[in-house]
Amino acid sequence: NGGAMATNLALDDRLVEEARRVGRHETKRAAVNEALAEYVARRKRRRILQLFGKLEWDATYDYKVERKRR
Repeated sequence: NGGAMATNLALDDRLVEEARRVGRHETKRAAVNEALAEYVARRKRRRILQLFGKLEWDATYDYKVERKRR
């Protein structure tokens, strides 16, 4: 889960409380940590999606042949 970092942030209390409620989190900390994890995952997926159409596809590649080489 990583180390905890003491932080003093000015957050929108209504937004944090709504996130806690809709996420069914018992604490604000849990809600914020979940929201940050989802944010990071979504940004990583967005970077992967940007690669579509930019990579060359080798139609002759056969993964089964590659397995036999080992």
